[in-house]
Amino acid sequence: MTAAAVMSAPPTTAPSRLLMSGNEAVARAVWEAGVRVAAAYPGTPATEMLECVAGYREIYAEWSVNEKVSLEVAFGAAMAGSRSFCAMKHVGMNVASDALMTMTLTGVAGGLVIAIADDVGLSSSQNEQDSRFWGRFAHVPVLEPADSQEAHDFTLAAFALSERFETPVILRLTTRICHVKGLVSVGERSERPVAGFTKDVGRWVMVPSAAGRRLPLMFDRERRLRAEAEISELNIVEPGSDRRVGFVASGPAYMHVRESFPNAPVFKLGFSFPLPFDSLRQFASQCDHLVVVEEVEPLIETELKAQGMHVSGKDILPLSGELSPQVLKPAVARLLGEALPELAGTAPMPVFPRPPTMCVACPHLGVYYTLSQLRNVTISGDIGCYTLGFGQPWNALDACISMGASMGMALGLDKGRSDAEKDRKIVAVIGDSTFLHMGMQGLLDIVYNRGNVTVLLLDNRAVGMTGGQDNPGSGRDIHGSDAPRIDFARLVKALGVREERVHVVNAYELPVLLRTLRDETRIPEPSVIITSQPCVLIKDYHALKPFTVVESKCTGCGNCIDVGCPAIHVTRRDRVKKASGKEVDLAFVRIESTACTGCGLCLKPCAPDAIVPVDTLAMPIKVVRKSAALAQTP
Repeated sequence: MTAAAVMSAPPTTAPSRLLMSGNEAVARAVWEAGVRVAAAYPGTPATEMLECVAGYREIYAEWSVNEKVSLEVAFGAAMAGSRSFCAMKHVGMNVASDALMTMTLTGVAGGLVIAIADDVGLSSSQNEQDSRFWGRFAHVPVLEPADSQEAHDFTLAAFALSERFETPVILRLTTRICHVKGLVSVGERSERPVAGFTKDVGRWVMVPSAAGRRLPLMFDRERRLRAEAEISELNIVEPGSDRRVGFVASGPAYMHVRESFPNAPVFKLGFSFPLPFDSLRQFASQCDHLVVVEEVEPLIETELKAQGMHVSGKDILPLSGELSPQVLKPAVARLLGEALPELAGTAPMPVFPRPPTMCVACPHLGVYYTLSQLRNVTISGDIGCYTLGFGQPWNALDACISMGASMGMALGLDKGRSDAEKDRKIVAVIGDSTFLHMGMQGLLDIVYNRGNVTVLLLDNRAVGMTGGQDNPGSGRDIHGSDAPRIDFARLVKALGVREERVHVVNAYELPVLLRTLRDETRIPEPSVIITSQPCVLIKDYHALKPFTVVESKCTGCGNCIDVGCPAIHVTRRDRVKKASGKEVDLAFVRIESTACTGCGLCLKPCAPDAIVPVDTLAMPIKVVRKSAALAQTP
């Protein structure tokens, strides 16, 4: 979902049941719970939660510059006695954990729920991280819904639990919960009184002496939470007639277990930390084998084994990926010494291979085409659409690990280079939102420590990879209203980059971009090249007249293919021998003019000038039908 999709507020008075994704269900429950403040940084699969929350006019919602700031905003509101909400993907809590690990000592006044969405299966992330660890690490409760209805209900329960025990509560979701839709019974908003902030330096000012006094309170709270887990209605024992194997599961893993073994007893953990050891021990006594099914780390398995219980888990199940019936059934059959079941539909469907690529006319295309022309260069990359620069046809990105890391990696590559690499150029590539998220500190470090690094700051005025959300560089807030827009050139100068080393370049002007890159990489000091063109999927982008290929002029040189635009298609290939005897591969192309937006990137490398604007009369006519109401307007 893009930001534009949630501009109009959802109905506050709704039918009793709605078809909702888990993200939408959480957002609905946030509104029903009387939340006043919500903050997040976009990241798949969590993004839509705040986008939907922003549609409820009673809630102050913001895109924060990063996850740490978003959690601090939510915590500030909770200190003031308001219910507040924060959402992030799993790697976001790595950024926010500094705040989390102290607010667990202070506790909260108003309810604070932190929704963390784990990307099990790595559909759009650089790692597969298990956020249930944060409950153990921070000594805060963890709730795990298994479908959209539970996503809604557990969110409401989380706020009640948070206020009852004066603690932040983690709502742990996964991609399958976030994006799969189901029918959800919903309610109406319940306004909550706000007590306001009560000054108490012994609680809110976490100097060492105060923190030391709060530690026993945190441990006592965890003891009381464990007792609560023993009686919580969120933990359910489902009996079964086939007691050869009993299962302990939570979240989507529970759904996979129930589908695979409908007659088996299951201990379904909704309140998954602290664990209800007494109830689990009693459940285990009723089964021949106990199998823990959890995505993805063996947390529960390890804790139950530490309690002296005999369980199976990751000894028979994989350590990564979703635990679907195709995985569970053979694993349990092997445990029982049975013949492996025949599983229908397990063979993958044959699909046409489509490597990930950038959009037609994406302003990053020209950047990576230009980088691919440089020689003797190491390129450190970052998290965003531009991470795709590592692939074909550019092969122009050498490293990428986390948000903002391109800056620090580049400095390290510079300072740690061997004597044989003393003339190698170091380039760091980072996007606008990522730079504001965590890149500014890295650039400051490059300047302060006199790094020989050229930074390419790709300003496309959007958080492109997660759907085009706004950020401080776009000039709009989460509602699309005007907001102060950061001037990146002034910002990097303020961070210490000398004025003559800062350049703003049109991303579509390939000769200028190439010349600027060559010039700046030759100068042994920090420099920043800012490419400024909007993402093609946001309203700031305006398409121009498309192009086509004159077949008779195309020589098959293939230069335009190296730009990497998906609108350019190879129609035939050939191999010819030149007069010198050298064989050359030729690729003749056409442009899908209905997809082309006229950016002109392919014109620059086309040697025979075979690419020309489409004749307007030859373009397909698009019919736009007016609604009945509009049709009556004169």
